[in-house]
Amino acid sequence: MKTPVFYPAPDEQQDNEWPGGTEDPRLAQTEDGRFVLFYTQWNRKVPRLGLAISTDLKHWTKYGPIFKKSKNRPTLVDEPHKSASIVTVMKGNRQVIAKINGKYWLYRGEHGVYGATSDNLIDWEPVTDKKGALIAFISPRDGYFDSSLTECGPPAVLTDKGIVLLYNGKNHAEKGDKRFNKNTYSAGQVLFDSRDPTSVLARMDVPFLRPMESFEKSGQYIDGTVFIEGLVFFKQKWFLYYGCADSRVAVGIYDPGNPSVMDPLP
Repeated sequence: MKTPVFYPAPDEQQDNEWPGGTEDPRLAQTEDGRFVLFYTQWNRKVPRLGLAISTDLKHWTKYGPIFKKSKNRPTLVDEPHKSASIVTVMKGNRQVIAKINGKYWLYRGEHGVYGATSDNLIDWEPVTDKKGALIAFISPRDGYFDSSLTECGPPAVLTDKGIVLLYNGKNHAEKGDKRFNKNTYSAGQVLFDSRDPTSVLARMDVPFLRPMESFEKSGQYIDGTVFIEGLVFFKQKWFLYYGCADSRVAVGIYDPGNPSVMDPLP
């Protein structure tokens, strides 16, 4: 195709998306077959989470910022925010968008993981306390691989153990885990309670995926980057798609019938 299927087109969202771009896509599917895309609308002023829906992955309807109608925190639409991972569940061999306690649920954020709920997939309310303050369920930790960033990755998955969220951790140059390169991006996991999606049951202290190959240590981020964004269940296996230092796209495969080990620690 000569043009992208999704980009900052001259449409009603151009003021939110131009000249920066439509970035960090996270894609999931509804049970009735619609594709729901969360992405960062970047006008080089304020990064915002936007949403678009398609039935064929080629023709998209943009619905604009997801927090534009928020009542819990009306100011959030003009505060920097990005990286949404909506909760999904396996139904047969299909990974589809789920509801938690009767509502759609997503995790979001990069400097901490926050949450939001929706009744219609288009209009979202952030999870706040009684005073309207945003609540971080996890945050960067000094001394760990995620000491600088905890940025949500692909759609989370509801399992019989809880909700598994895969996220991108950045190692702080001074306060990070000394075993890993300064500023390196690796992938972690956190398990949330399925009855209370704000409650953390477990969190990995080391990454399960980290930059080890030469192509994961080139491009814009020579300190090393694996940045996870896409998760697909296909032929009884999980395919995890990730960026390599903003220079290539790679895939890692997990076979439940023949489990592989995590990347080894240095």
